Amino acid sequence: MDLLTVLGFAAGIVVMLMGVTENGSLSAFYDVGSIYVTIGGTLCALLMNFPLKSLINVFPALFKAFFSRTRDPVNIIDNICELADQARKNGMLSLEEKVLDYNDDFLTRGVNAIIDSHDPQKVRDILETEVSFIKERHRSTQTILEKGAAYAPAFGMIGTLIGLINMLGQMDDPDTLGPNMSIALVTTFYGAVLANLVFLPLAGKLKALDEEEMFSKQLVIEGMLSIQMGENPRLIRERLMGFLPQSTKKRQSRKRRAVSKPRREAL
Repeated sequence: MDLLTVLGFAAGIVVMLMGVTENGSLSAFYDVGSIYVTIGGTLCALLMNFPLKSLINVFPALFKAFFSRTRDPVNIIDNICELADQARKNGMLSLEEKVLDYNDDFLTRGVNAIIDSHDPQKVRDILETEVSFIKERHRSTQTILEKGAAYAPAFGMIGTLIGLINMLGQMDDPDTLGPNMSIALVTTFYGAVLANLVFLPLAGKLKALDEEEMFSKQLVIEGMLSIQMGENPRLIRERLMGFLPQSTKKRQSRKRRAVSKPRREAL
């Protein structure tokens, strides 16, 4: 579970409730007609804008936003180096069984690619084509959420116009002006909350997860090509570590020194 996403969403709801109840009541912000116009209108616009299959795919993506675990790139590099060492000792074919230990579909496809083809460029093309299709699917979900962030305030404004029209139609009754104006503004509130607490944050989260996943897959591609060329596992590690931020490399250096120090003392 991604605690930051869950905490951020929950805290956003709490902050909204605190702001509403500080000088007012929750009942003033509840209106069924406003919910129909804002949420229903947004969903209808999305149905018109995107294929049903794309909309259905949003739900597993949202689950991923809340419950995904970030892959540690250092762990991926460790797995690649273990595979490289296995290939040098027992040959390429031995990787088919070894790679199953890591439960990584893309790494498994990378191993199958280097076993089935001796052309590094063909291996790169196969893996990069798969990455491009994955990225396109991710981008489709992000686009749906971004469109939802645009539609929600627009339908909130439509609900406000409906409320104002109803209010102007009852101008002869001053007692209805306040309640009608309140309902008219509630729809705008709903649209703003949906856009800025639901659609846009989730779209941003999925984009960040996509960038992390694409980076991990690029490490796998480079690692597989290095294994195919028979490079030394230590050289592979050094080259792949070059892709990582400086802070991560320094942290790994400290860990290696901490591990090696007790060994030297024991000797």
